[in-house]
Amino acid sequence: MTSIPSSLPLRNDLIGEEPYGAPQLDVPVCLNVNENPYPLDDEVADTIARRVREVAQNLNRYPDREHIKLRQAFCDYLAYESGTRLGVEQLWGANGSNEIMLQIFQAFGGPGRTALGCDPTYSMYPEYARDTFTSWKVIHRKGDFTIDLDKTIEGITSIGPSIVLLTSPNNPTGTNLPLSDVKTLLAICEQTQVAGAQEGTHPVVIIDEAYVEFRNPGTPSAVSLIPEHHNLAVSRTMSKAFAFAGARVGYLAADAGIIDCLRIVRMPYHLSAITQAAALAAFEHTDLQLKRVAKLRETREETAAWLRSQQYHGSNLQVADSESNFLLFGKFDDRMLVFNKLLSRGILIRVVGPDHWLRVCMGTEREMSTFRTAFAEVLATIDKQQ
Repeated sequence: MTSIPSSLPLRNDLIGEEPYGAPQLDVPVCLNVNENPYPLDDEVADTIARRVREVAQNLNRYPDREHIKLRQAFCDYLAYESGTRLGVEQLWGANGSNEIMLQIFQAFGGPGRTALGCDPTYSMYPEYARDTFTSWKVIHRKGDFTIDLDKTIEGITSIGPSIVLLTSPNNPTGTNLPLSDVKTLLAICEQTQVAGAQEGTHPVVIIDEAYVEFRNPGTPSAVSLIPEHHNLAVSRTMSKAFAFAGARVGYLAADAGIIDCLRIVRMPYHLSAITQAAALAAFEHTDLQLKRVAKLRETREETAAWLRSQQYHGSNLQVADSESNFLLFGKFDDRMLVFNKLLSRGILIRVVGPDHWLRVCMGTEREMSTFRTAFAEVLATIDKQQ
């Protein structure tokens, strides 16, 4: 909880608000913030140390504010990972995909503008909107957490948003967004007038692919559509698959025009020389960095099957289909009871998303074994109390 004196001139719309953030608790097993549970290999850490050492003697100078070398590394990685070759002018980096998203709202949102999403979705999106005085509207997803395409189209055409923000895989549900739906929405947006903007202004479509490396093999990335669509941008991060959450590196792939819009609102020298050096070091070991992605995907499928076999009040648990490194599962009469019983056993998961559901991210084999044992005990305890 915050303790802000009433004498401070906090913006009226921020009075009573709490800072965003998942609980940070010192417990044996943390499965609540969708981190990659495996630490960096020594080889990667050594390369990071070497590259940082190389730039350290020049820290009295500002870094390359256009981070050209890193943008080239993003290009090379997307060509390798998604089969699409883009130019340096079509990539942009920042301090995590959170900063990328904030820059998008700063550039395309603002007073009189609306951003449209499909809920349940990432809980930070409305905060980006709030912080940039952008209206935030949502279209509810279907019962299986796929988007309601018809209602989303209706929302776009009736509202005229400047930003259409979708996620694939979706957080907190893990739901994939089919490329056919993306193409349909792009076509609609290319014909839709942004409300309050000059004639001929159309919405930008943002696909948040923070967890895309965990998608099922053969599933295409929205990056492949960028050469054909000037109003499409795809946000990514190194936090998850690259086990780089502590480094804070996110990036955006888009038409050069969209990138130039972000360059207008970015802070000067926003990406430090140390951050750039660390990211370039990680890309030197791309295959090594991604080697555990398949293992985490396997862990997800095994855990989903196990959760679906568990009984709660005489019925099997529901688990949302996921192509991420986490699972949304339920439904619980009192999800806080389940959360707290797990926490008392040293297991931290996440209370997020729709009522009656909980989310767990994939950990190491030891962590997942501990989770399964504790969760089975919790379910047994609840049944006895009924």
